[in-house]
Amino acid sequence: MQEPFDVLVNGVVYSVFPEEDNIYTIFKAGVELGKIEKDTENLWLKLDPETELPVFNNDDETNRIGAAINAYVPEEEDEEDEEEFE
Repeated sequence: MQEPFDVLVNGVVYSVFPEEDNIYTIFKAGVELGKIEKDTENLWLKLDPETELPVFNNDDETNRIGAAINAYVPEEEDEEDEEEFE
């Protein structure tokens, strides 16, 4: 499973916690915004907080966060760090 990471969108840092099957829990300034799910390459859906079913509305903030997630490249760990865990 992918480790949590941060993305920068319009000067705002969002913390992204990968869940399963293209679903991510998003935090903004330490406050949970909710979960989002990748629908298509350019369309992301916010999930209803109670039912976790997709909410089909065009949410620009959700799509911008999703685009940043798509563009995110994980940092490679140093070999020294890996050796410490072996």
